[in-house]
Amino acid sequence: MERPAPREVHMSQAIQPAHANSRGELSAGQLLKWIDTTACLAAEKHAGVSCVTASVDDIQFEETARVGQVITIKAKVTRAFSTSMEIHLKPVTPLTEQDHVEYNLASERRKVRLRHEETFKNLMEKSSKFEDLICDEEEETVSTRGTSVQSIELVLPPHANHHGNTFGGQIMAWMETVATISASRLCRAHPLLKSVDMFKFRGPSTVGDRLVFNAIVNNTFQTCVEVGVRVEAFDCQEWSEGLGRHINSAFLIYNAVNDKEELVTFPKIKPMSKDDFRRYCGAIARKRIRLGRKYVISHKQEIPLSIHWDIRNQVSLSDDNVEAFKKLVAKSGWEITSAVEKIKIYTLEEQDILSVWVEKHVEKPAHLAYHLLSDFTKRPLWDPHYVSCEVIDWVSEDDQIYYITCPIANGDKPKDLVVLVSRRSLKDSNTYTVAVKSVILPSVPPSPQYVRSEITCAGFLIHAIDSSSCTVSYFNQISASILPYFAGNLGGWSKSIEETAGSCIRFIENATDDGSISIF
Repeated sequence: MERPAPREVHMSQAIQPAHANSRGELSAGQLLKWIDTTACLAAEKHAGVSCVTASVDDIQFEETARVGQVITIKAKVTRAFSTSMEIHLKPVTPLTEQDHVEYNLASERRKVRLRHEETFKNLMEKSSKFEDLICDEEEETVSTRGTSVQSIELVLPPHANHHGNTFGGQIMAWMETVATISASRLCRAHPLLKSVDMFKFRGPSTVGDRLVFNAIVNNTFQTCVEVGVRVEAFDCQEWSEGLGRHINSAFLIYNAVNDKEELVTFPKIKPMSKDDFRRYCGAIARKRIRLGRKYVISHKQEIPLSIHWDIRNQVSLSDDNVEAFKKLVAKSGWEITSAVEKIKIYTLEEQDILSVWVEKHVEKPAHLAYHLLSDFTKRPLWDPHYVSCEVIDWVSEDDQIYYITCPIANGDKPKDLVVLVSRRSLKDSNTYTVAVKSVILPSVPPSPQYVRSEITCAGFLIHAIDSSSCTVSYFNQISASILPYFAGNLGGWSKSIEETAGSCIRFIENATDDGSISIF
C-alpha cells in the first residue's frame, strides 16, 4: 500500500447505504465532510496544532461513487501562508516536479481568492447592463420564489471538534442538503451537485447553537442552476431575540437528470424584485469568475490538434476549416457573461472545452468589415496580441496560410502560429465568414525563439443589419496555449477582450468606404 508522504494524509472509506442518496450514489454532502476532515488532518500534521477550516476554493464533481465501493481521499499541504494564520507556519519545501507544480498553483489560487471580492464588486457595478438582456415575456420564464427553502439544525457534540466548534464539513453537508431541495423545486427531477463556489467561514459556531440555513435559486444556465445558501448561528439568547450571526455563505451549482439519465434544461429566470435582480446578476458575475478561476489554474497537457497541410488535398482542408467554424457558430447553450455598450461576450462550456463569442455592433457596411477582417496582414493594426502577420502560402483567392508572431506575455517567450484563413461570402444572405485554424507546415517548423501556439477553431461571422451597419462576431474554441489570456478576461481581472473588441470597432469605423485605413 502506498505510504503517505510528509504533509500528506490518506483516508479510505467504504460507502454504506447511510452515506448514499436515493439513487444509491455517494451523497455530495457526505463527501464534503470526508474531504474537510482529511484536509484538516493534513494541515494539523504540518502545523503541529489544531486547525479549523477558513475557506474552501471551488470544488468540481466529475464522477459519482456508489454503495459498496471504496473511495480514497488524499490531502496534501502544498504551500503555507502566514498572513491568515495566528501562528507562523514552517514553509513548505517542494521536493519533486509535481510538488513544484502544486506549490505554484497554490500561489495562483491564493491570488484569485484574495481578489475575489474586489472582482465581484467591479462586475456587479456593470450589472445594470444586463437589464435589457433578461429574457422576453414570450420565453418560458419562472420566478424563484417557490425555490426558497429554510432548514434548522441543532449543533450537538458529534457535530463538533474537541474545542466544541462545529466541523466545517458538517456545515457544508447541511448546506448541500438544503440546496438540493431548493434546486429540485425548480427542475422537478433529481439534482446532481456539479460544483461548489468558494466556501468562506466568517465565524465559528459551537455546540448548542441553532443553525438556520436559507437557500434559494439565483439563476439558471441552460443545463445547470445556481443555488445560494446563507447560514446564521444563534445561541439561546440570540435565538429568543431573533438576532443571528452570519457564519457562512456559498453557492452550489447543480445539473439535473431525467429518468433516461439525460441532462434537463432549466427554465430561464425572470427577476421579479430588486433582490431577485441582484441575485440574478450576482450569479452571472460568479459564473464569470468561476470560469476564469477554473481555467487560469488549469495546467493540462495540450494535445496538438493542428492539421498537416497537404497541397494535394487543399480544397477539402479549406472547406473543412469553414465547416468546423460553422458548427461552432451553430452550437446551442451560449451564455451571456458581459455587456458593455456595443460589445457582448458569451461563453460555452462543453466538459473541458471552453469557447468564447464576442459580438460587436459596427457602424459600417458588412462587406467593408469583411474586406478588412479577412486580410490578416491588417490585424496588427488593431489587435495588440498580434505583432506581425504575413502570407506564406497563397492557396487560392479565398484561402491563405499566414505566419503570425505575438508579443511577450507574462515574462514568457513570445508565441507564434501558422494558420489557415478561409473566407467565404454568402451574398444572398448578407453574411460573411472568416474561418481560422492552425496547420502544420514543414517549411515553417517551430523556432526556439518562440513557443508554437495553436488555434483549434476560430473566426469572424459578419452579418449585415442594414446598408450602413453590421454585427461582427468573433468566435474562438480555446486551446490550452491561449487559455490564460481568456481566463483573465472571463474572471474579471482583465479587460483585454473588451479593449481589443473596441479597437476592432474603431479600426473598421475609421476606414474609408474604399477600404483604406486612416490613423486613429
